[in-house]
Amino acid sequence: MPIILALLGVALVALVLWDALETIVLPRRVINRHRLTSLFYRLTWAPWSAIGRRLALKRAQENFLWLYGPLSVLMLLGVWAVGLLIGFALIRNASTGGSLWHSVYLSAITFFTVGVADTGPSTTLDRVLTVIEGGSGFSFLALVIGYLPTFYQGFSRREVTITLLDARAGSPPTTIELLRRHYQNGHFLDLNEFFPAWEQWSAELLESHLSYPVLGFFRSQHENESWLATLTLVLDASALVAATFDGLLAHRANMAFAIARHAAVDLSQVYNTAPHVVKSDRLLGIAIQQMRELFGVDVPLSEAKLTEFRALYEPYVFALSEFLLMPLPNWTVEQSVRDNWQTTAWSEIDGAIRYPHQNEE
Repeated sequence: MPIILALLGVALVALVLWDALETIVLPRRVINRHRLTSLFYRLTWAPWSAIGRRLALKRAQENFLWLYGPLSVLMLLGVWAVGLLIGFALIRNASTGGSLWHSVYLSAITFFTVGVADTGPSTTLDRVLTVIEGGSGFSFLALVIGYLPTFYQGFSRREVTITLLDARAGSPPTTIELLRRHYQNGHFLDLNEFFPAWEQWSAELLESHLSYPVLGFFRSQHENESWLATLTLVLDASALVAATFDGLLAHRANMAFAIARHAAVDLSQVYNTAPHVVKSDRLLGIAIQQMRELFGVDVPLSEAKLTEFRALYEPYVFALSEFLLMPLPNWTVEQSVRDNWQTTAWSEIDGAIRYPHQNEE
């Protein structure tokens, strides 16, 4: 029995340390559905999202789902700490005997560096184990302290760029509104710069969410925004421009589409969301009609080419949307709404202000 307890303890400590190493330290994608972290998120997100689906009010649903990301980080750290604590307790009990609960107590006060003045180590092996566990606890706390700032910096960089879409593509952002706001006097303004900037954003999204998949569960500050909706907008806009225009603009749209599609496919694999086709055109028919009104009825849009583009990414973003409960943007809006930057909590004052580029109802 002592040998079995010791082996179980060593295995548990090794499992937790390796899982923490892969999650925090290794800057690369780790796809293993049997990892402790993967099991944790599968077992906790399924019931959490099920409750979220049952909430009728959109705001209540978003507020509830928003809690999961930050809370899951704390819960995961707690799972690791408890796993290490129990693992060392099993090893200690195998070497010293006695009550298992007493071994858990000794393991806890050693791991959390409280001290062992009341019952010091009695054997050489126990002393060595105490030093190892104390060092593990100290290292664990150091990893956590170093992990959280890096993690939240990635979230902040993602959200700062998403917020820029308010004025550029509306709230929620749509492809037609993006084109309309960059088209004046028969020419596009700054749209050539838009695609390289969002190509860079898509690459950063891919890198950060592959390294720290938990970032995908962190929702944006505004209910009508999300990283998935933004990624889909980049894909939609790139596909529509590449299927309509040529030259430098189409080239840059193709480059942005390539990296954004790469992000959608890889993240679908990370979250284990199998791609599938959903029969929803997201108001594409209305969008094409509005596009012809904006650029003229003879706009050289290749609908066949656009369909080919859509088939390359829509099955993946639809699957991610259903899993994360993040709605995808439509190609256009049926009714104009104010941008986020045009609204305040004091609606009676805000309603009297006339903003530049304000949409008409």
